[in-house]
Amino acid sequence: MTDEKKGHEELKEYADGWMTERKGTDAPGFLKLVIPIIGLGCTAYLVAQMYGDVNHATRGPLVQQFNTATKTNPVLMYGIAAMALIYVAVVAIFAFRKPHED
Repeated sequence: MTDEKKGHEELKEYADGWMTERKGTDAPGFLKLVIPIIGLGCTAYLVAQMYGDVNHATRGPLVQQFNTATKTNPVLMYGIAAMALIYVAVVAIFAFRKPHED
């Protein structure tokens, strides 16, 4: 009986018990590695596709005309990419920190 009660005391519950966490545990290593990789990949894709697919053989000229008509703002897009990089850095720092005890 006491072992069950002691084991229950070591768990921290979130969302009314739908999620539990054992105190002092850390996120798995592959998640810590994947978080910055996915974030950097998404940011690189954003910068690479900022103006659309302008080099495509069939739709490239249409995309270039659309960009000319809508006056695409590169400063705004680079600002968004910079905010995404800051977000990736903050999440990576949070993921690689030592878990705290409550």
